[in-house]
Amino acid sequence: MIETAWRWFTLDPFPLARWQRASLLHRAVGLFGSWRTSSWLLQWAEALGVILMAIVLGFAPFAETSLVGVLLIACGGYWLLLTLADHQASRITPIHWGVMVYWSLMAIATAFSPEKKIALAGLIKFSLFLFMFFLGAEVLRSPRWRNWLVTIYLHISLVVAGYGIRQEFFGVDQLATWNDPTSALANDTRVYSYLGNPNLLSSYLIPAIALSIGAIFVWQGWLPKLLALTTFGINVACLFFTDSRGGWIATVMMLAVFFLLLRAWFAPLMPRFWRRWLLPMVFGSFGGMMFAAILAVEKVRLRFMSIFAGRGDSSNNYRMNVWEAVWEMVHSQPKFSLFGIGPGNGVFKRIYPLYAETGYENALGAYSIFLEHIAEIGWLGFAGFLWLIILVMSYGVRVLVQLRDRRDLQAFWLMAAIAGGTGLLAQGLFDTVWYRPAVNTLWWWLVAIVASFSLKETASSGVRLPSSLPDPSEASTVIEV
Repeated sequence: MIETAWRWFTLDPFPLARWQRASLLHRAVGLFGSWRTSSWLLQWAEALGVILMAIVLGFAPFAETSLVGVLLIACGGYWLLLTLADHQASRITPIHWGVMVYWSLMAIATAFSPEKKIALAGLIKFSLFLFMFFLGAEVLRSPRWRNWLVTIYLHISLVVAGYGIRQEFFGVDQLATWNDPTSALANDTRVYSYLGNPNLLSSYLIPAIALSIGAIFVWQGWLPKLLALTTFGINVACLFFTDSRGGWIATVMMLAVFFLLLRAWFAPLMPRFWRRWLLPMVFGSFGGMMFAAILAVEKVRLRFMSIFAGRGDSSNNYRMNVWEAVWEMVHSQPKFSLFGIGPGNGVFKRIYPLYAETGYENALGAYSIFLEHIAEIGWLGFAGFLWLIILVMSYGVRVLVQLRDRRDLQAFWLMAAIAGGTGLLAQGLFDTVWYRPAVNTLWWWLVAIVASFSLKETASSGVRLPSSLPDPSEASTVIEV
């Protein structure tokens, strides 16, 4: 009974396929299919889509928000063109439905907002980021283009992280008071590279670290693997130099999830001893290394202890005051509690100061993406957001089972997307940099990578595990974690 309810909750099996076939709106998919067959340009449809996404990922850490918005509009227009011109674009996953429900709840919150015009602007900005998801889920079905786009992003991350490391060694002006002025680290340098904020930089690097781990397994040959290891090391070093506590916590969470997925992938190949003891041994060793780092490295120790300083740390104190004011705002009116104040930081900046304590009126957000969701779209929208996360994770695990049985190394990109997304959510517990274009585009791209895999016809990458290994298909199809 519980298993059946869970399967329906996660749309497994997908219950709306019959509706899709009968929907007049869905029949518009492939409406201009005959034109595509005669178009020379659209013979390169997937490649052009990947180029558009690469441009977005390439400009996001360097460009102004307005330029990223224009590029996202281009992605949306091209996705619409592909949808109308391609009969194969009709594949819709449970994740697609979760995204559409999530957007609908955003629209409802806009309708009930006390600042409807400003909320509508926030809804439009949010919709632009969704184009990154819809286009990515469409053009990244091909392992070839998925590999290319990941490779491009990892090379961009090398530029961003490399410049951040340079700031650590040569110094850089601190653009704000990012350290508690009363702590021993008051004058410590926190790098921010091209993004202008160390917390934002750390969030940008989390998916890069996850995908560089995936590249170690996917890229073939010693030189590509060495490049993947180098990318991993440079991104980790730069993230460490950000001194971002949220980024460090998120990285630990990301690595833990990635290891669990790796263990699930290799479980059928392990002797019984390692299947039982590998997790305790690895996590125990990892915990010991972290404990040793806290004791031996002063910066790590001071930043770690500041987490538990409560209001004794200025950053903690600021966040706590904002959280209290936002919580009061959410529950001040039944309408705010159910539907929120409306999407976008524009509405937040109008309503929040009415509830903020003196000296804390200028907060740009709730300093927690989860609390921000409750504030902007209410408990109803927050439930939709959590449902979307569950759909992404459950769909990803189901696809991973299939890829494991097929022994397809594209599974490591899937693991990286799931682990990287988990890391972004973990940092979002204590910060709202998730809403910035450089990070939000990455979040929807990671979701698109998960949705680009098909449960029925997962494309093979052409790269498989060595044939000398036992065939995982002989093992249980239930992932052991």
